[in-house]
Amino acid sequence: MNALEWLLEGTIDIPTWSAFGASIPASTILVREVVGNGFGLASALGGLRRQVWAWPVGIIGNLILFTVFVGGIFDKPQANDLWGQAGRQVFFLAVSLYGWWRWSRSRRLGESADSGAIVPRWAGPAGLLQLAVAAVVGTTVFYFVLRELGSWGPLPDAWILTGSILATYGMARGWNEFWLIWIAVDVVGVPLLFQAGYYPSAVLYLVYGGLCVAGFVTWLRTKDRAEGAPPRETTADEVTV
Repeated sequence: MNALEWLLEGTIDIPTWSAFGASIPASTILVREVVGNGFGLASALGGLRRQVWAWPVGIIGNLILFTVFVGGIFDKPQANDLWGQAGRQVFFLAVSLYGWWRWSRSRRLGESADSGAIVPRWAGPAGLLQLAVAAVVGTTVFYFVLRELGSWGPLPDAWILTGSILATYGMARGWNEFWLIWIAVDVVGVPLLFQAGYYPSAVLYLVYGGLCVAGFVTWLRTKDRAEGAPPRETTADEVTV
């Protein structure tokens, strides 16, 4: 088996182990689940540092992880299909293209005084209303869709899908709240993924949780520093999108 075949079809056998007071049975996972989550983690670290490269790196991870969660199309060892997890990779890709464009534009216009692409800010009342309405509507709609598709755990899967889209959109807009949305996604995602047998993804969600707390604090400090800096002149080309 060459390197490409190993990446696409390779598996890793995990013996029985214990976590959080529970015994996790022996299982087999895909190499590409580990690799895809590795790209996702790298993207999250780039987002914490407000680097434009976080978006294309994340897109690569999305493409890889899509093949992991849909057993009806690609073979995988897990018995449970998580269509919400697969669907969010598609939405991630679309929103990430927007984020990539927006951060690249902000970097080009020099909106941030430091090495980051954007200046963090709060969503404000209008932004919070957008997020709240989208959270309720999205979770409700996706619940019925995922239930019809036979997704395992359709309600939590619907929130994970909805919250992930909102968090990615919030990150693209530079809203501090996106870190808090990710934490809410992780709280639901960790037990769901453990129960469904997607152990690398579940462990990564735990890592994401700690990273989100650190990211939230880092963005708040960056926001405070930016507010203390002298105001920058706005050019005619700088139109908020």
